[in-house]
Amino acid sequence: MNLRDEAAALDREDPLAPLHDQFSLASDTIYLDGNSLGVAPKAAASRASEVISGEWSQGLIRSWNTAGWFALPKRLGNKLAPLIGAEQDEVVVTDSISTNLFKVLSAALRLANERDPKRRVIVSERSNFPTDLYIAQGLIEQLDRGYQLRLVDNVSELASAIDENTAVAMITHVNYRTGAMHDMAALTRTIHAAGALAVWDLAHSAGAVPVDLNGAGADYAVGCTYKYLNGGPGSPAFAWVPKRLQNACTQPLSGWWGHKKPFEMSPEYRPDDGIGRFLCGTQPIISMALVECGLDVFLQTNMAALRQKSLALSDLFIALVESRCANFPLRLITPRAHAERGSQASFEHPHGYEVMQALIARGVIGDYREPRILRFGFTPLYTRYVDVWDAVETLADILATEAWRAPEFAERGAVT
Repeated sequence: MNLRDEAAALDREDPLAPLHDQFSLASDTIYLDGNSLGVAPKAAASRASEVISGEWSQGLIRSWNTAGWFALPKRLGNKLAPLIGAEQDEVVVTDSISTNLFKVLSAALRLANERDPKRRVIVSERSNFPTDLYIAQGLIEQLDRGYQLRLVDNVSELASAIDENTAVAMITHVNYRTGAMHDMAALTRTIHAAGALAVWDLAHSAGAVPVDLNGAGADYAVGCTYKYLNGGPGSPAFAWVPKRLQNACTQPLSGWWGHKKPFEMSPEYRPDDGIGRFLCGTQPIISMALVECGLDVFLQTNMAALRQKSLALSDLFIALVESRCANFPLRLITPRAHAERGSQASFEHPHGYEVMQALIARGVIGDYREPRILRFGFTPLYTRYVDVWDAVETLADILATEAWRAPEFAERGAVT
């Protein structure tokens, strides 16, 4: 039996294998980019048709009540909650990560200020996803009260950077470039010991690794649904606020959907009780409805099983790359330790962009991030062991033949 046959045998024994057929994935495509955009569940097309042809075209405005549109943000939040260690009525699916981060970071800073007005520092990592840093910078400009963003260059510096002046530590659980994963519980304890609040970004965690926000004692969190949760391109994100903090203060985007009684049409804003106050404006119902198709697949399994397969897939990928591509300048930048990595493997190559474009042209779809990083995401719902084997074989061939040197692979699109 050769190694590819061994991979095929693993697929036959995989209890999650039947879930692969619930996704619209072409037979000639190996998709290792679920950490950027998840594959469409097959149910999504029929659900979109149902919403457009039935609920919208026939039900019209009545569907806000008859089709449950109005309740959708909270209902989806409750379906997502078990995946991130949240209780019922602690999550809403709404808006984008950037918008939700503005809300929860604002709420956290206000709460921190009420506890100790001297705290004026937001701590984060320089390697954080840029939108998180941009939102913090923009919020600081809006507040104009001496706040500052303190960035650390190495995880070992985080503990010392969080001090008596820190109001909030804004941390991404799994790093988007490297896949390195923080110990959420331990770092939250460090943040709280310094008297600060912990805001977590779960963009590369939700649906990829087990998360226990309440168990870790976190204070606020945001995340997206279009990566591992397979909600669709640009599908609404989510915000999590524990019940102990939901009514502690308001968030600044006080739109009518966050009002206690929005159809009272009062000129004065009164925030809803609970997680509802973290809503803002009218919801995008078609894309909201498709989020549920992805979440429903998760109901057929559990995060422990997904994590076990994720680690097995990524272990196999790393081992194959390092054995079959050993003569080429690839450097693993993802931590090897299971407890320290999410559901991706990232390698640096001097011509990473060109190599990734050559892979995509051959039907192996990962993605590229500056500087020089090839990212490969492993989504156990639909990634197979033979996909891992075939992807590495293709990579080895592209490197050996230098196919990546073709001029077209150096051309940059608007999205890389």
